[in-house]
Amino acid sequence: MTHKVIMAGFGGQGVMLMGQLLAYSAMLEDKHVSWLPSYGPEMRGGTANCMVIVSEQPVASPLVTSATALIAMNLPSLIKFQDSVKPGGLIIYNSSLIDEKPNRDDVTVLAVPCNDLAKEIGNPRVANIVALGALVQLSKVCQLNSVLESLKKALPERHHHLLPLNEKALDKGASLAD
Repeated sequence: MTHKVIMAGFGGQGVMLMGQLLAYSAMLEDKHVSWLPSYGPEMRGGTANCMVIVSEQPVASPLVTSATALIAMNLPSLIKFQDSVKPGGLIIYNSSLIDEKPNRDDVTVLAVPCNDLAKEIGNPRVANIVALGALVQLSKVCQLNSVLESLKKALPERHHHLLPLNEKALDKGASLAD
């Protein structure tokens, strides 16, 4: 199966890291991957999104026009990308910041209070990892263990003390998808 995922939010919400972790995780599982980042003009507070394709076959184009899944971390991202998800796909949205439900009834929708759960876990900066955990659990795009391995590689050594916190966030997101 080919997974075509769009991840979007404000700059500073960890959207690019989510995409990189998903791509690295899939590579650890010997899958073919593409990761295409897109930034708004500002780094923090501007829009940011990335497209990740994970497949058993080589990936011909990194562009995602018909997504199998969307993670929307803010309302502008949900509005912009919800129609890009193909029927039968998945929309995960950050219900901590988005008070409107997607206007789709032909996809699976999961509201995840990412920011609230991240604060509960102990650090508001892991909201993205909560969302990623839900995506991985629901879509089976890769294994949760692969994401943990990717975190070890993606986080600089000086931030390795945050690995247990990130693992908690990943597990929390995954538990919402059961």
